[in-house]
Amino acid sequence: MAYKVDHEYDYLFKIVLIGDSGVGKSNILSRFTRNEFCLESKSTIGVEFATRTLQVEGKTVKAQIWDTAGQERYRAITSAYYRGAVGALLVYDITKRQTFENVHRWLHELRDHADSNIVIMMAGNKTDLNHLRSVPEHDAQLLAEKEGLSFLETSALEALNVEKAFQTILLDIYQIISRKALAAQEAASATGIPGQGTTINVDGDYSSNLSRRPCCSN
Repeated sequence: MAYKVDHEYDYLFKIVLIGDSGVGKSNILSRFTRNEFCLESKSTIGVEFATRTLQVEGKTVKAQIWDTAGQERYRAITSAYYRGAVGALLVYDITKRQTFENVHRWLHELRDHADSNIVIMMAGNKTDLNHLRSVPEHDAQLLAEKEGLSFLETSALEALNVEKAFQTILLDIYQIISRKALAAQEAASATGIPGQGTTINVDGDYSSNLSRRPCCSN
């Protein structure tokens, strides 16, 4: 979801969190939006989102971060979940090799349902458990380069690189939108048609898909 408004913020960007259940998506969300971490985590039921407003290159950007369960039984929410998303954080657990192997499946699903220009970052979470690591950082870097993704390792517990991950995604989204707006203005000038501004619309009503829950979920 990315469109320009005139009041409390300049842009609203919808970012989705994806990855297997238990990799720490919900704690990444709560760390970024509320600076909280819940040690006793429970699986997310359905979908929730949280927001945070911050400055990106002098513009006020409201990030709307969507979090959903990683279990297969919630696949029915897929289309509504991805609709309008302009960014994605694909999370795996560095201590669980299978969650890294499943990155390919998540990428396939994302590319099937999301906009082709969506900004994607892969995050290897739980670096605070480095002594239990089963996914070498080098392996993840190679995959990210192959798939054209940004990559960071994070720790929601220690607040390591969580802020950086979202700031990087938001900056990439903003720069893409800015380039599109500039190209539209230049095209309008070249044809002599007055500029009409730039609006990036999104369809659909997401409120019916929300299931709010306490911060202690994963």
